[in-house]
Amino acid sequence: MSLHSGPRKHNEHTISMNPFFGEANPIVEMTEAPPKHRLPRHPLPPSIAYQLVHDELMLDGNSRLNLATFVTTWMEDQADRLMSECHDKNMIDKDEYPRTAELESRCVAMLAHLWNAPDPESVVGCSTTGSSEACMLAGLAMKRRWARRNADRYPSKEARPNLVMGVNVQVCWEKFCNFWEVEARQVPMEGDRFHLDPQAAAELCDENTIGVVGILGSTFDGSYEPIAELCAALDDLQERTGLDLPVHVDGASGAMIAPFIDKDLVWDFRLPRVASINTSGHKYGLVYPGVGWALWRDKEALPEELVFRVNYLGGDMPTFSLNFSRPGAEVVAQYYTFLRLGQDGFRAVQQTTRNVAQGLAKRIEALGDFRLLTRGDELPVIAFTTTPEVTAYDVFDVSRRLREFGWLVPAYTFPPNREDLSVLRIVCRNGFSTDLADLFLDDLTRLLPMLRRQPHPMTHDKNLSTSFHH
Repeated sequence: MSLHSGPRKHNEHTISMNPFFGEANPIVEMTEAPPKHRLPRHPLPPSIAYQLVHDELMLDGNSRLNLATFVTTWMEDQADRLMSECHDKNMIDKDEYPRTAELESRCVAMLAHLWNAPDPESVVGCSTTGSSEACMLAGLAMKRRWARRNADRYPSKEARPNLVMGVNVQVCWEKFCNFWEVEARQVPMEGDRFHLDPQAAAELCDENTIGVVGILGSTFDGSYEPIAELCAALDDLQERTGLDLPVHVDGASGAMIAPFIDKDLVWDFRLPRVASINTSGHKYGLVYPGVGWALWRDKEALPEELVFRVNYLGGDMPTFSLNFSRPGAEVVAQYYTFLRLGQDGFRAVQQTTRNVAQGLAKRIEALGDFRLLTRGDELPVIAFTTTPEVTAYDVFDVSRRLREFGWLVPAYTFPPNREDLSVLRIVCRNGFSTDLADLFLDDLTRLLPMLRRQPHPMTHDKNLSTSFHH
């Protein structure tokens, strides 16, 4: 019996039988392009709909050449296959998808061991859509613990809580403070210090401080903030004032690098003041977007009243997240990556990425036109600006001209106190090989003579610089 019936007239449209579930799909003669901002009147064959979308997306930049983003742009075929098998699984429905839920729990346990939790069994944690959500959850936990500590002192709730951080934090922390009515107290940049100063952070703290955020890998330049020194400054503050303030480590990128290639760096749960840590699985956790992780030292660090329990999906399920439904594919991919690489594999990947960054940094500096701020020796990130001798062009010219070769390299100004400084930033990721670094340097070298011959400096709208990615 044929899978397809012959054409027949129906409602003035020619249709054929689709073998999938026996649906009838109208065959519409394409005499004009379908509308872009309203639903088309008639359905399209899947092959035509696919081709229209596919062709339009060809005009996007090549993600592998995007040196602005920290987000993973390459995974193995086996990971792609697993993700395609799990896109339809709702991560929140742990009763219907118990094995996916089990893989999430295993990932949390693996991270607890990786981050040196004193008692990994007592750590609580969850997957998120990324570090932005994870930071929101960590901030909420700090605010709720502050409110509980001060319930007797502020029964009228007139006091306004504050959160101390460096001015270099990713924008999600500013969103948290805005959304949940917390005062953001930011340590400014000074001179060649482009991140938080521990003593300056401690001086901003008071009885209304819910906690202090330390960044293990600044978005602006890739440098690690000194988490151990920050905790020491807060220890001293407690001795002098009695204030006992928690530290949250935003390890969006560095929390998946330091454990493997900076093993002597103490920044994690080995420091008793560190109450919680987040990371982005879709950055140096080597998974496609979007998955993040948030872990708390113990149940005391995550107030129970923030955990909701639902039973309408078929079982009693605790949940602590801003999002509810989301696919399980990224969590499965994270577990695959942990299983696939192990400690030795992660160490090899992250060290190779750092080697590529450091090698490229040396060659960029050797060109003579640029001054390096960071050289890829913490996060595999290179931040650099033009030397004072360069007057014919600036970093925004370089960014614009590199786009002509397909490279996406952001140019941007630094925050207050160093707004005079504009830089380029290259993020080296797994998949940005030595060969690609060679090609990039060839293109950069090729365009410099043209930039040097510019008759007058260009005027730029700095708001057009590439946005940051958490």
